[in-house]
Amino acid sequence: MHLAAGAAAPDHDHGHDRDLGQAAWRGFQRRCPACGTGPMMKGYLQVRDTCTVCGEELHHHRADDGPAWLTIILVGHLMAPVLGWAFMEFRPDPMVLTAIFAIGTVALSLWLLPRFKGLMVGFQWAKRMHGFAPDAPDPARKGA
Repeated sequence: MHLAAGAAAPDHDHGHDRDLGQAAWRGFQRRCPACGTGPMMKGYLQVRDTCTVCGEELHHHRADDGPAWLTIILVGHLMAPVLGWAFMEFRPDPMVLTAIFAIGTVALSLWLLPRFKGLMVGFQWAKRMHGFAPDAPDPARKGA
């Protein structure tokens, strides 16, 4: 396993605590939680099976509906008060307000969704969940 020039050493520490904050931040940036250099995603929401830089296996993740749930909660809590404020302060035409906030809501949701997925994968990696622990069997890879 070779690291790219300037890449941080991966956290293949087999048994020691992994830095949750660092792993979650790297995940939010859509980078490998182990080395922080390799890209985690191979598409918009598809996580790579292994890191292209350090070789860390990432196929163990089980993000499921968590990223969508976090996105809905955050976007709703940000946009609802701003929508109320904008309506009371500027009194725009309701269709203009609807158009502006619909575009803003969709754009913010699309931006946050892959980042929250990466954050969840980083969290699971740091906590050694779902097969991220060394020598743990992966129930998703039966017969593979």
